[in-house]
Amino acid sequence: MTAVQHTAENYPFGAVEDLSIHPRCAALRREAPVSRVSLPYGGEGWLVVGHEQIRFVLSDRRFSRAALLGADAPRTTPRIVTDPTILHLDPPDHTRLRRLVAGAFAPRRAAALRPEVEDVARDLVDQMRAEGPPSDLVRGLARPLPSMVMSELLGVPFADRDQFFAWSAQVVAGPDADPASIREAFTGLRRYLSERIAERRRHPTDDLLSALVSARDEHDRLSEQELVVFGVTLLLAGLETTTNQLGNFAYHLLAEPHRWEWLAADRSRIPVAVEELLRYTPIAATAGFSRVATEDVVVGDVTVRTGEALLLDLDAANRDEAVFDHAEELRLDRAENPHLAFGHGAHFCLGASLARMELEVGLAALLEGLPGLRLATTTDRLSWYRNRVVRGIEELPVTW
Repeated sequence: MTAVQHTAENYPFGAVEDLSIHPRCAALRREAPVSRVSLPYGGEGWLVVGHEQIRFVLSDRRFSRAALLGADAPRTTPRIVTDPTILHLDPPDHTRLRRLVAGAFAPRRAAALRPEVEDVARDLVDQMRAEGPPSDLVRGLARPLPSMVMSELLGVPFADRDQFFAWSAQVVAGPDADPASIREAFTGLRRYLSERIAERRRHPTDDLLSALVSARDEHDRLSEQELVVFGVTLLLAGLETTTNQLGNFAYHLLAEPHRWEWLAADRSRIPVAVEELLRYTPIAATAGFSRVATEDVVVGDVTVRTGEALLLDLDAANRDEAVFDHAEELRLDRAENPHLAFGHGAHFCLGASLARMELEVGLAALLEGLPGLRLATTTDRLSWYRNRVVRGIEELPVTW
């Protein structure tokens, strides 16, 4: 491997188009998996694209998430993080909050929920079949399924889903977004969750929000601000990523019909295929998961100085040729798959088991209920979200 050059490149490398990863990332994995970049906001930082280097950073406590709070750190969007969410805390505060909800997102909880989610997915596909063809797979399944699951788990009305997604769309807006609109969305979400919390205090129920209220009021295990922000974070996390990836996965399978036919021939292949789709399908428009070094640390061939920020591109690392054979190919039967789609270390995605279950159930419902599913248009006519921090397809017209 050649020595890393310390001249800062402008990042992002280019506009995000569909689900492609900029070729510069592949070159950097070979030449300089940790490289200096100049960001649109906050100055210069380090971009990490190598699988080994990202795993190291994610597991090393000398890199802090909390140091980003209120800081004009290198970043791709104008928003400065100010809320101390579970995503932006370090141990022991992060550990304390994570333990409060770990049981609700444990693999056994996802397994227990599965039959109910299967019924919901089956009903949604039945409705698609009754109304079509053609049909929009995003509107018919990818959006309502995760929002139903999160509404049930958290304890918020599913009838409010359009408002959830409206706020969510503002929150995940990209570099050209008005920071005031993002703040307005967060204000709306906090107000909404505060009202739901007040309801739970008057009328406790058997849901996650009630459990958090109890942890606050009866056990003093989190502050009032943490309670509200926690609810906002869980609601957002349960919507955007799973919704977009369900649509993205369906696109990958239907754009190459032999892939869909391979899964349809044996639905027991779905779990392995989902892992490969998680590896192969980028969800972030740009690198994120930023950390700040709390002391000088050597990462790969680079010494990251105290106070310097690193941006981690997990999607690029999931194409690392040193870890994955034929990394640039979607191989649905890939057996060994140590991907980083859900992160690694202390901040490993809390909802990974739930997301996996939803993705598997959603695809299974389509394969069972619409075995002849195919695209109702050509791939060049599909429209993708632009100027957002997450990737997703706006509509996926299908027929059968």
